[in-house]
Amino acid sequence: MASSNREAVFATRQSLTLMKAKLKGAEIGHSLLKRKSEALTKRFREITRRINDAKLKMGRVMSIASFSLAEATYATGTSISYQVQESVKSATFRVRTKQENVSGVLLPQFEAYTTEGGSEFQLTGLGRGGQQVQKSREVYRRAVETLVELASLQTAFVILDDVIKVVNRRVNAIEHVIIPRTENTIKYIMSELDELDREEFYRLKKVQGKKQRENEASEADRKAIMEAAYDNQDKENASTGKKPEEIPLPEPEDILGDRDDEDIIF
Repeated sequence: MASSNREAVFATRQSLTLMKAKLKGAEIGHSLLKRKSEALTKRFREITRRINDAKLKMGRVMSIASFSLAEATYATGTSISYQVQESVKSATFRVRTKQENVSGVLLPQFEAYTTEGGSEFQLTGLGRGGQQVQKSREVYRRAVETLVELASLQTAFVILDDVIKVVNRRVNAIEHVIIPRTENTIKYIMSELDELDREEFYRLKKVQGKKQRENEASEADRKAIMEAAYDNQDKENASTGKKPEEIPLPEPEDILGDRDDEDIIF
């Protein structure tokens, strides 16, 4: 396994625990970011559809507004822009902003509203063409409302486009880089720990075999000493004609006594 495909860590139990926790966190983060990307993509597609509808609506409304302005100009016999500028002192049509939270992303929304008590514009076109002026005013109000809606959608579209790109890059990085590297690191640590366990098991078997051979050799020496003692006693009894007596067994070795044992290196 190439070292570039895994983390540079020591093969220990603690490192294995940390890598497993990191892998679990990466999988949870990948799942959450994937859901966030899906939610943002769904909203992005919805905004794209609404932008298309708003642009079509904007084209129709502006066409009607231009025709209505031409009618008002024809009815009054002159341009009404100067009259509007002179008669209107403050705007009755205003825009306010608010924010919408979509999966942790704040999208600004522009909302159009009309203030109360605005009657300055009603005197415009009082001589003639007043009805056409009011009609043109209403048509342009709807056009500005559509323009505000389109501006809100376009702003949300740009923000969502950037956020979706960032989230998708993070999802791909976790899925194709972080998770595979962590899994390779876990496999490397487990293989090294297994190798250490096999080496330890082999050492223990060698030590146990050595102790067993030493015990068998000491037991064989003990039996040889006892057999030699019995043979000497039998010969002595046979030469003297005495009855065989019980031969005392040699004292067993005190394994708990004060003695220096050889060091065992594992």
